[in-house]
Amino acid sequence: MSRFDQIIDRRNTNSVKWDTKGIFGAEDVLPMWVADMDFPTPDEVIESLKTRANHGILGYTMPGSDTEAAIRGWLKKRNNWEIDSSSITYSPGIVTALSMAIQAFTGPEDKIVIQPPVYYPFFEMAKKHKREVLYNHLRLTSDNRYDIDFEDLEEKLSDKMTKLFIFCNPHNPSGRVWRKEELIKIGELCVKHNVILLSDDIHSDLVLFDNQYTPIASINESIANQTITCIAPSKTFNLAGLQTSVVLIKNDTLRRKFNAVQELYGLMTVNTFGADAMEAAYKHGEVWLNELIHYLEDHILFIENYIKEKLPEVKVTRPDASYLVWFDVRYLQKSDEEIMKLLLEKGKLALEPGSKFGENGAGFLRMNIACPKETLKDGLDRFVKALK
Repeated sequence: MSRFDQIIDRRNTNSVKWDTKGIFGAEDVLPMWVADMDFPTPDEVIESLKTRANHGILGYTMPGSDTEAAIRGWLKKRNNWEIDSSSITYSPGIVTALSMAIQAFTGPEDKIVIQPPVYYPFFEMAKKHKREVLYNHLRLTSDNRYDIDFEDLEEKLSDKMTKLFIFCNPHNPSGRVWRKEELIKIGELCVKHNVILLSDDIHSDLVLFDNQYTPIASINESIANQTITCIAPSKTFNLAGLQTSVVLIKNDTLRRKFNAVQELYGLMTVNTFGADAMEAAYKHGEVWLNELIHYLEDHILFIENYIKEKLPEVKVTRPDASYLVWFDVRYLQKSDEEIMKLLLEKGKLALEPGSKFGENGAGFLRMNIACPKETLKDGLDRFVKALK
């Protein structure tokens, strides 16, 4: 039995994912929507939190040199990416970092490029800051994967008012890991048109099926100096509630501007437990993570076979990374509102509607499969019941 087969009751714990009545109006809904896992974090992380709690003093703290060494060691070991400690800064979360970057590097008259369907805070935060958003829509290929319209991307980046490009690697919601040659083209375009590239790489530790992830800032010096990379242990080790992320900015000028905005809002550091957990995860979590990746790969193979047998009209996009699976249910010829109604009322299942990620996501669904096998089977049964 895998350590990930254990079922832990998360209801009535103020869980955003599981305490569903306030969000979906019902308590009998199986939640497979928001991106956190139903697995306990590694034992070494829990022990680090116990040690800190047992110390009894929870005063002001800051990530120290050991934490920086853990981050640098992790990136070197997992991605062969050597970074300097001076490039490291911290944020409570990547959405927070995104907001800070928008304020630091754009003004009210400036434009921001994104690539829908994509993680919805990209365009939500831009709009909240009253920035104009330019959409470089990803193209769905015949094998149900996404690629980039580079001609359109250059047109958007060449606009003299475009100052920021918010990119996602691996891609959320589809799980696409962008190839190195694609990343080179993106980086070169940003350098050519002097557009700052913010790369959200939060799912980069969860690479599946021997795919190869490349940090875009690791490609060369000129791209690195144009790039802000956001990473975190939150998705990797299920630590989202500890509000701890890392922002990597090689360019001194960009880093000073970013940090100045964080200081303006009093966001200069992370919380005590988050720093300890991150250090423990990056130092000791690799065995746990490798087991998790194999577990998720088995889940995905099971899903593909199950859907092929039970509901072959549905197209399943196999993720290159992450624990999120993207389903194409456009054969239903229903609106996302109608599809969600079927899922919630007939299947008692909560998923993310594709339109949440942009208009070209309509007719798709995102399922979080980071759960025990028994829960996954239950969710797939509900999925088929709702849509068949």
